[in-house]
Amino acid sequence: MTFNILFRSFQTLTYVGTYKKIKNRPLRLYCAAVLGTGIVAYNQYQSKAEMKEIMQLKNYMANPITPVEQLEQNKDDMKTQMELLIMRIQAEFCRALEKEEDKEAKFTVDRWTRKEGGGGITCVLQDGRVFEKAGVNISVVSGKLPPAAIQQMRSRGKNLQNAELPFFAAGVSAVIHPRNPMVPTIHFNYRYFEVQDKDGVQWWFGGGTDLTPYYLNEDDALHFHLTLKHACDDHDSSYYARFKKWCDDYFYIPHRGERRGVGGIFFDDLDTPNQQAAFAFVTSCAEAVIPSYVPLVKKHKDDAYGYHERQWQLLRRGRYVEFNLIYDRGTKFGLHTPEARYESILMSLPLNAKWEYMHQVQPNSEEEKLLKILKEPKDWLQIEDKKRSNA
Repeated sequence: MTFNILFRSFQTLTYVGTYKKIKNRPLRLYCAAVLGTGIVAYNQYQSKAEMKEIMQLKNYMANPITPVEQLEQNKDDMKTQMELLIMRIQAEFCRALEKEEDKEAKFTVDRWTRKEGGGGITCVLQDGRVFEKAGVNISVVSGKLPPAAIQQMRSRGKNLQNAELPFFAAGVSAVIHPRNPMVPTIHFNYRYFEVQDKDGVQWWFGGGTDLTPYYLNEDDALHFHLTLKHACDDHDSSYYARFKKWCDDYFYIPHRGERRGVGGIFFDDLDTPNQQAAFAFVTSCAEAVIPSYVPLVKKHKDDAYGYHERQWQLLRRGRYVEFNLIYDRGTKFGLHTPEARYESILMSLPLNAKWEYMHQVQPNSEEEKLLKILKEPKDWLQIEDKKRSNA
């Protein structure tokens, strides 16, 4: 296991921006960087192997939603473990983004509660130099499932018996809309769900991470997908290809005949091989967000662009809005939940977007290059090609 972690650390370094800064320096410095990355990865692996999140109150963006005493008394409960995970992921991601911004640009933290049970922490950064709008939200809610949510779950094959179903849901969700059109938008969401019916508790995990560029940079897409594949491969070598296709199919805008972006991974209703193994997989995916995205921000946040590129970015954001409001299942579930907090649910929408009547891209343009990929998803890591060559 140690060799595999060190090898993957070496591979990851060859794709991130920091590698470009050290690759021409003395060999001992490069080896030290690889070794250091490997040690960090190994320590993370050991922590994950224990399957326990450690409470880090001083490091979170706000106090947990569940009372601290209750969390301490139920350390082995998956509801506790998931809440602590999403609190940590939210804080780590917010602080990583703030490091790329000007010093005065900080996240506004809004901790809220709901009468029926639970609440959330919404963190939003608006009008920054690097990020036009960045939202990172966690929610920990409980109550009775509304009929629309029950119907949606049954349509996915969930065998839910009762008319009234107590539920618990905890998740972290983020959408980052950069100012520079050369920096892609990222979305990620990882969640845990429990439903109580007459047969007992049903549980499952879901989530994913996907990238929406405005201008296609194939090296960026390769780095993004490779980072996600490494996170998947630590748990099941079949996960990446399976969840990559699921992502391409899910983030599809039927009335446009195109995908929202260049994909990533997406999965739902994950309840195998067991609860702890599924939680470990979700943890790896959530921890892969920063290394998959922040190097792209560093690389492109100061790239030159003009009026034309900005208008194209606004048009693509219009497509983002269309998908989120018409097709996204998470948005629909949130809006149907009693006492829904609409400001937090709709934080994924960009600060600015545009719809232009009958817009057409110029042939052989950079915009057309992106559209071709959105209409025909690419096998970035050539998984299918390798399968065919080995057949």
